[in-house]
Amino acid sequence: MPLIPERPMSRGAPPRPDAAGFAAFYEENFDAVLGFVTRRTTCPQVAADLTADIFVAALEAADRYAPGRGSPSAWLYGIARNVLSSHYRGNVRERHAVARLNGRRLLDEEDIAALEERIDAERAARALAERHSALSEPLREVLDLVAVDGLTPREAAQALGLNQATVRVRLHRAKRALRAAYPAVTERTDRTDRTDRTEPVDRTLEVVS
Repeated sequence: MPLIPERPMSRGAPPRPDAAGFAAFYEENFDAVLGFVTRRTTCPQVAADLTADIFVAALEAADRYAPGRGSPSAWLYGIARNVLSSHYRGNVRERHAVARLNGRRLLDEEDIAALEERIDAERAARALAERHSALSEPLREVLDLVAVDGLTPREAAQALGLNQATVRVRLHRAKRALRAAYPAVTERTDRTDRTDRTEPVDRTLEVVS
């Protein structure tokens, strides 16, 4: 389960390209997408921009959604991952720039305060994700989706376009790498003895075990 409880992405309602259908999909999944974003940024403006980008990309791809290739939530997490990767590579498409500008115009002081509150609530999840930063990208992306975002291995596989066996192998390797990097986690059995430094790693190992 994710570190920060939230309304999960829709498991059953598929995206629809018509305005009314996609509006319902947006309402059902907005909180989960915002959680995905605020677990990865500390800037309210960037959080608003990326959330807008993700839904713009989802709307554009809605008519290509194929139920046989995965659940709506896995599909949307896959889009969210791609948008976030594109953002940090500096390759955000021009149409996403329009969404970001619109997001900036819509942000007022209350919006910023609400986003800052959400970002603060996701602090533990960001700390956990930071512990994964030393891992290779293939291991980290699987581990983050499962341990930080709360996806099942099957959903993570669908979001990443991988088979479940590959995801489980990567989870095993990530767990082994974390145990090697933080051996104290495996040696301590009394939780009162553990420090804040090891608890995020211990939480990861608990989730992926």
